[in-house]
Amino acid sequence: MLARCTAAMAIAAVCAAAPAHADAVADFYKGKQINLIVGYGPGGGYDIYARLLARHFGRFVPGAPNVIVQNMPGAGSLRAVNYLYNVAPKDGSAIAMFSRNMPLIGLLGGNSNVQFNPRKLTWLGSTSSFVNDAYILIVRKDAPVKSIDEACRADLPPLVLGGTAEGATGNDVPIILRDAIGLHVKQVVGYPDSTAIFLAIERGEVQGIADFSWSSLKVVRPHWLSEKRITMLMQGALSNEQELGDLPNALDFVKNASDRKVLELHFTQKTAARPIISPPGVPGERVAALISAFKALGQDREFLADAERSKQEIALVSSEEVEKVVRLIVSTPADIADRYAKAFAPEAK
Repeated sequence: MLARCTAAMAIAAVCAAAPAHADAVADFYKGKQINLIVGYGPGGGYDIYARLLARHFGRFVPGAPNVIVQNMPGAGSLRAVNYLYNVAPKDGSAIAMFSRNMPLIGLLGGNSNVQFNPRKLTWLGSTSSFVNDAYILIVRKDAPVKSIDEACRADLPPLVLGGTAEGATGNDVPIILRDAIGLHVKQVVGYPDSTAIFLAIERGEVQGIADFSWSSLKVVRPHWLSEKRITMLMQGALSNEQELGDLPNALDFVKNASDRKVLELHFTQKTAARPIISPPGVPGERVAALISAFKALGQDREFLADAERSKQEIALVSSEEVEKVVRLIVSTPADIADRYAKAFAPEAK
């Protein structure tokens, strides 16, 4: 009888603990807001996806907090990650969406501006994956080169592409393509975000942009496609986007196994195209609530209907899958990691 009573009391204690945990999380978030920090300015692809997320995410967090988007452009979203890691509250009231290349930059080293350790960040998931979100190299219709073969010819003028700050994805892609396939390119850097680069393309300051999201392009500049103002030269991913038909992949132009491995390392990060994180040190029960809320979005009809109305392609990647990507990057062979890092060294540029 004593044993049965003890067991019953233990079961009751366990059953009471879960609601108590949930109540504690709800008590914290009730009447509060979550700041969703976006590493780019308003109007671009990351901002559009962040605002879609913000409209629905709070419904699935205990206590139903409001979610407010806070744009923090700078250094290709490095500023936002550094802020979240070092300055933002560590209580679950701040999360961030940033460039997919930040884990790679942080793990491989070589950038003195990196002030975070990707291994210590909490990966909540990603709103997109390369499977549904191809990235493309686009140029103005009047650009002097019309194909990648021409863009790799040293006897023709270099392809002039717009870029943001040091370490930004749009800057990294031309550099790695120059190293791996011989792309003849000149970059004009310093634009705050993709929206500014689009305006520069329209004004003729630059000829194009590298590695921009296909799904975002259809939303933010649909008239470029309908009016045939641009030429898509190439896509870059581990697998081709079916909607882009026979548009060539960067991997089609590699000359050897080393080139392929370098490009594959670069494209691996696209599995988590728009990652979302919370800083280190957030209480475990709140982290679990945020991860659970993110997963719930994938089954929510209201969220998916909103995405469809906004013409935003959603392919949610779980926190576990993003962690796998980070571990894969960490396990990169030393020779490939060294070659990748050397491509971005000052003397290489």
